[in-house]
Amino acid sequence: MKLSSKNYNHKKKSNKHSPFSIFHSQLTERLARIALTLSGGITSLAILLIVIFLFKEGFGLFKSPAVEKGYALCVNASNNIEQLTSFQIKEIFDGEITQWKVENGELRMENEEDNSQFSTLNSPFLIELFHFEDIFSLYDEEEFGENYELLPEKLGEVITQNQGIIAYIPEEYLPTENPNVKILPSENISISDFFGGKEWLPTSTPSAQFGILPLIAGTLLVSIFAILIALPLGLGVAIYLSELASERIRKIMKPTIELLAGIPSVVYGFFGLVVIVPLIQKIFDIPVGETAFAGSLILAIMALPTIITVAEDSMRNTPRSMREASLALAATKWQTVYKVVIPYAASGISTAVVLGIGRAIGETMAVLMVTGNAAVIPHSLFQPVRTIPATIAAELGEAPAGGAHYQSLFLLGCILFLITMIISVTAEILSKRRVES
Repeated sequence: MKLSSKNYNHKKKSNKHSPFSIFHSQLTERLARIALTLSGGITSLAILLIVIFLFKEGFGLFKSPAVEKGYALCVNASNNIEQLTSFQIKEIFDGEITQWKVENGELRMENEEDNSQFSTLNSPFLIELFHFEDIFSLYDEEEFGENYELLPEKLGEVITQNQGIIAYIPEEYLPTENPNVKILPSENISISDFFGGKEWLPTSTPSAQFGILPLIAGTLLVSIFAILIALPLGLGVAIYLSELASERIRKIMKPTIELLAGIPSVVYGFFGLVVIVPLIQKIFDIPVGETAFAGSLILAIMALPTIITVAEDSMRNTPRSMREASLALAATKWQTVYKVVIPYAASGISTAVVLGIGRAIGETMAVLMVTGNAAVIPHSLFQPVRTIPATIAAELGEAPAGGAHYQSLFLLGCILFLITMIISVTAEILSKRRVES
């Protein structure tokens, strides 16, 4: 049978695929598959190990004592106090609590409104603070012994002679053999102290305060108002680029807006510090311009490119037939936008908002530069605040490795990780809804 020219050429070409070339192609494909699998596995393992390390270091905080490690608090044995909370220790050494008022072994706060409750208590007596270095002003150097072996005995004498004393001394010099000295138990930092505390004072002695309520409040205040500012502006620009702008204007504006996302955050922070902060201080006539409002403005500017780009892309994906059908029913251009285009792109717009919130919550340097960096619970937009990312950036370099301060910053990182993960999962769910619709 005579082969046609076409079949002959096809047979001739097929003969070029020799067994060696087929084996080489299969081997290359298999190696590429193995390389991609290893790359994905190594990346996933690295992320998992990072997360494990983050949570391991962070939750170590709850194994740290409330009193500074290596120190203890002692009182006179006649004092009925049995325990002190971390906050009470801080109040005592700050001079906010000046009298021992003890009931059932617990210190009652001095500023109780109903003072009649103390009628059945022991007569209150003044608190006398005593730091370890004070002992050297009470005795001569030779009285401590050649190797300071008599130092615990001298500390015991001082504590015995003062009924209202509370002594803050190293554990190695505790007068454990003196029956007139009571060593208060040192409890670990509790979950309620961390999540319910209202003060962030990680360097306070003898008891540091790790309350994160001011940091969470500052983070949410700055982020929420940033989105409230950026959302209407970003949505307006997205509608303009998608529905109103000419192709020529769009080709100029779209890359320019996307370019804003690549500007380093420190540049935004510097702009805010030099321009926005003095402007806020002058317009609102406030003592300082480094406020939550300044941080919200900067974050709004930084979130705009993300919101505009994602929302505009979602709107442009609205089928042309839907627009034409709306216009054919005598709807105006604006009616078509807000009754057809925006509802169709709702999931994409929601994704843009969520991603904008993620950018705002995770921002560090710009917020650190313009918000005043004050760890207090804010009561208005025009007060200095501190956010979680800014706290980590500002304090991690100064925190001793392995200490409570160091671990508390890792725990802040855990909280930030959970927040951003929730935001990312939400964005992914909204994106899937957008694709399915």
